[in-house]
Amino acid sequence: MLVDKEAIRALADILTDTGLTEIEVSEGDSRLRVARNVSVQAAAPAAVGAPAAVAAPAAEKAEAPPADLSSHPGAVPSPMVGVAYLTPDPSSPPFVQEGAQVAAGQTIMLIEAMKTFNQIKAPRAGKLVRYCVASGEPVEFGAALAIIE
Repeated sequence: MLVDKEAIRALADILTDTGLTEIEVSEGDSRLRVARNVSVQAAAPAAVGAPAAVAAPAAEKAEAPPADLSSHPGAVPSPMVGVAYLTPDPSSPPFVQEGAQVAAGQTIMLIEAMKTFNQIKAPRAGKLVRYCVASGEPVEFGAALAIIE
């Protein structure tokens, strides 16, 4: 199989320029997919810090949840960009209710990406304390989807 290194470089440049995490091109029987891992930058919590200063008086009354839930030790991070769904279909109950126990590997939600529904499974057993997203809400790579303690 002959690999077109220039095409790979061009696609990688497109990923960098557009901020995408993956791109796929197909022509005839040939298919070329380039993907990159993106780590969550520490700059995002700094932008959230300004509104937290305004909410400081409210924090004295009750403990406020962390502004960046992706750094929570029990956070389940999103493995992809897409749309989160907490139920298998609109008329069904959620895969897991908040406060319920989950087993490692149990489906807790779906993420639709490119018209494909991907099961998001619990990475560990524990109690699903809360969902960090609503059903039908877009999610980013690395964003906290749920908290399992």
